[in-house]
Amino acid sequence: MALEDRNEAWREELRKATKNKDRVDIPRVRMNELDPAYRARCKEEVNQGLSKEQALVEAKRCLDCPSPTCMEGCPVGINIPGFVKNIERGEFLEAAKVLKMTSALPAVCGRVCPQEKQCESKCFYKQKLGKEPVAIGYLERFAADYERESGQMSVPQVAASNGMKVAVVGSGPAGLSFAGDMAKMGYSVTVFEALHEIGGVLKYGIPEFRLPNSIVDVEIKNLEQMGVTFVKDCIVGKTISVDDLKADGFKGVFVASGAGLPRFMNIPGENLIGIMSSNEYLTRVNLMDAASPESDTPILRGKRVAVIGGGNTAMDSVRTALRLGAERAMIVYRRSEEEMPARLEEVKHAKEEGVEFMTLHNPIEYKGTEKGRVKTMLLQKMELGEPDASGRRSPVAIEGAVEEVEVDIVVVSVGVSPNPIVPQSVEGLNVSRKGTIEVGENMQSSIPAIFAGGDIVRGGATVILAMGDGRRAAAAMDEYLRQLL
Repeated sequence: MALEDRNEAWREELRKATKNKDRVDIPRVRMNELDPAYRARCKEEVNQGLSKEQALVEAKRCLDCPSPTCMEGCPVGINIPGFVKNIERGEFLEAAKVLKMTSALPAVCGRVCPQEKQCESKCFYKQKLGKEPVAIGYLERFAADYERESGQMSVPQVAASNGMKVAVVGSGPAGLSFAGDMAKMGYSVTVFEALHEIGGVLKYGIPEFRLPNSIVDVEIKNLEQMGVTFVKDCIVGKTISVDDLKADGFKGVFVASGAGLPRFMNIPGENLIGIMSSNEYLTRVNLMDAASPESDTPILRGKRVAVIGGGNTAMDSVRTALRLGAERAMIVYRRSEEEMPARLEEVKHAKEEGVEFMTLHNPIEYKGTEKGRVKTMLLQKMELGEPDASGRRSPVAIEGAVEEVEVDIVVVSVGVSPNPIVPQSVEGLNVSRKGTIEVGENMQSSIPAIFAGGDIVRGGATVILAMGDGRRAAAAMDEYLRQLL
């Protein structure tokens, strides 16, 4: 569905049916949520989605702009007015089809994308009217959920096979997005995943109260129906090499192995028992069901849990701690709340659930028991100085202002580094000093047949940016491989 569909009779009728001045008077919809006291002790999804009635009203707010600026903010180029207007006329399944034309994971994106910084930030309402934008993310989720619950899942059209095989390393959002686009173009696509489940960070990194695993599984099943093959428990660079893939007839390789290497702060006491990375903490709980008493991979639980950091992963970790029984769950962040990179919704949910925010604090040391378990953390109080290179005000220590706080568990969530296995295993691959694979604008590496995208290129980034990389890489690899035919 192209944007010229704006001129179709039904779209014109919709625009005429309600005057713009009436549309702009409609208040933005509010998402239905579980009660904070209840949800903080279970893993049920917090956001409950929109009802049909809510979706119809919210879709009516969209002005169907001739030049939709919202699309400029979408890394995967979703035809936003196209799917929203289909919701407005009650054609929910058509709306889902429009989404699937460009997005391999609409139900995922509707839940975890930072829409407020992307499509919704470019909405006419926000840009020109100073009003709340159309709830594009909520509507995307509604259309994807409606389709799934209807049992009438559409499978995107796939071109006839061109006889060429391509490999994907990693089954996170970049890999899945790439796989979907290549399958549509007629390639035989095999995705190699190191873990025992498909989904990458969508499974191990994002808790079920924000993104249920069952939702991810449906999106993966859709890709399987398009012909994508998945191989689990296979570490490219260890189990098999990139040379093995080439020998096996794969003409192109897309590396989307993510940024699963945790970072620590290198401060005294950081090796004490009870201090772990957010990667380990969330992977144990999300992927290995460590919270279950029957689990083979238990998780350390604590009554006083501190999470160091202020991003979405930190919020996921601290809210997970509450669900594991923490009586005091703290966010320790060296800047103020205004500087936090986490989504506003995540901060709001964390506060509602009882998370304590210790902003302008920075850990400088951990102290342990005789048995080597963490018992307290020393926090340096901070104040904000001049802006740094990123434009955020730099935190400066307040001399002599140190606080000691009791803790049982500390989860360090101060960023991640790229997975080093693939970069280190491929000779001649240009890698940055930070360990990311260097690529051009078309996501092509220094080795022509190898493309890369997502966190292995960007360091830690969002799901939707990774998907955008996957789409760009697919278009570029297709162009490159066609030259070989």
